[in-house]
Amino acid sequence: MYHMLVIIKKQLKDTLKNKTILIQFILFPLMTVVMEKAITMDGMPDMFFLKLFSIMYMGMAPITSVAAIIAEEKEKNTLRVLMMANVKPWQYLAGIGIYVWIICIIGACTMGGFTGLRGASFICYLTIMGCGFMISIIVGACIGIYAKNQMTATSIVMPGMMVLAFAPMLAIFNDNIAKVAQILYTEQFKRMLEQMSFDALEKRSVLVVFMNMAVFLALFAITYQRKGLE
Repeated sequence: MYHMLVIIKKQLKDTLKNKTILIQFILFPLMTVVMEKAITMDGMPDMFFLKLFSIMYMGMAPITSVAAIIAEEKEKNTLRVLMMANVKPWQYLAGIGIYVWIICIIGACTMGGFTGLRGASFICYLTIMGCGFMISIIVGACIGIYAKNQMTATSIVMPGMMVLAFAPMLAIFNDNIAKVAQILYTEQFKRMLEQMSFDALEKRSVLVVFMNMAVFLALFAITYQRKGLE
């Protein structure tokens, strides 16, 4: 626990210095609050921008942040120093994951709280976002471990991030894309957010989410076994 707390404190200091990662955590909450407050159109669904930007936030910020953090520290040999300081790989990865999850959930609290979510709807929203962040963190960890450096990590992150973040948005306007996007956890979480209620959750959506998590956990295990953090 001590090592994990040290990793979290270290990453907090690094994030304040790294403007690229810091913007990832701030941009979507800020855009959501501004758009929800500033734009009102006839026939627009309730909390349209909250639901739209929440999925984009889920599919972008955790993935890019975790991948960038791990790849950067591999490139700068910071990980080697941590391993020599008796920090175990699982402690490092857990510390990074917990840190990114906490920062993202704070962003989700800001998005939901400032746009009017209250009570059971707010709890349901945070639960959905929290689960989505966990899967995205696993995806980001896979990319960060696999990549040799930051440039490689960025080149891998971009297409994956575009698919996960923008496919649910494009599925609103195109039925063919919707048929393909339904296998993605981000699309299923988007459908859950449309109802914003635990009672309205569909078994199929929950099953797809668990299948996504199982696939990415298996991918993480394979990537870590082959590449490790050396």
